[in-house]
Amino acid sequence: MISLVVPVYNEQEAIPLFYRAVRGKLAALDVPVEVLFIDDGSTDKSLALIEALAAADPLVRYLSFSRNFGKEAALFAGLEHCRGEAAIPMDVDLQDPVELIPEMIAKWRQGAEVVLTKRRSRKGDSLCTRSAAKLFYRLHSGIAEAPIEENTGDFRLMDRKVVEALKRLPERTLFMRGLFAWLGFKQDVITYTRPVRVAGQSNYHGWKLWNPALEGLISRSAWPLRVWAYAGALMALLSFAYAAFMMLDAIARGNPVPGYSALMAAILFLGGVQLIGIGVLGEYLGRIYHETKQRPRFIIRKSNVEGAQ
Repeated sequence: MISLVVPVYNEQEAIPLFYRAVRGKLAALDVPVEVLFIDDGSTDKSLALIEALAAADPLVRYLSFSRNFGKEAALFAGLEHCRGEAAIPMDVDLQDPVELIPEMIAKWRQGAEVVLTKRRSRKGDSLCTRSAAKLFYRLHSGIAEAPIEENTGDFRLMDRKVVEALKRLPERTLFMRGLFAWLGFKQDVITYTRPVRVAGQSNYHGWKLWNPALEGLISRSAWPLRVWAYAGALMALLSFAYAAFMMLDAIARGNPVPGYSALMAAILFLGGVQLIGIGVLGEYLGRIYHETKQRPRFIIRKSNVEGAQ
């Protein structure tokens, strides 16, 4: 069995189109395909549509959260409760092409334990989004012990052993792409051109893109903390150099009264550096705070998955 893990949040227009595409384009596969929907607290008719599909198709299962816990929690929940020998997380808007799944399965049968899908380009994104994505991948690759393959998303095939390894990770604050990369295993890559959404509007833009990116940088490395030790050492060296310059200047030309502008610039610069360092510390402390509370990653309100809790 292959499990499709599909997070859903207010996607009532896309759900029927996705289901028809899966059942139509994957009908020729020689393995059953389970579709596991995770309703992330939708406020539209998404859950009702999923329940109707589940009533008609025994291979459609669902989890419904008590509120919106976010896509990362929904992905983890789906992978935790899927039954397949391989799992494929994918979006319901069909921007993750169903047509790639047979090729992914073929590479898995050839020995790959993880089959990544990589976008050939990001021409469909705005210049700002492309620039931000490029900067993120460069920063992440520079500081993380296990870099993320550039222009890959959650759409991938994972062998059962990979899923079981993921389930053992205890993090409450999740950045799934980072966890996937950290797990390792034998990988293969398929390149593709990402199509546009078939219906509805994306729920991931602006702040909802910034938060996962920040989580990806903070959760994968202590480098943002370490860099402030180097910044402090550099500032100390510069201050010693400036003090030596002032001493020599006083010997050569006397001791003029320092200017107000230079003094304020120095104070504001050092104050800004200190506040940035405190902010980075705060990000790490905040994550420690959330982890120590040990709250569940999600709460399931309704489900047709046996044993779901």
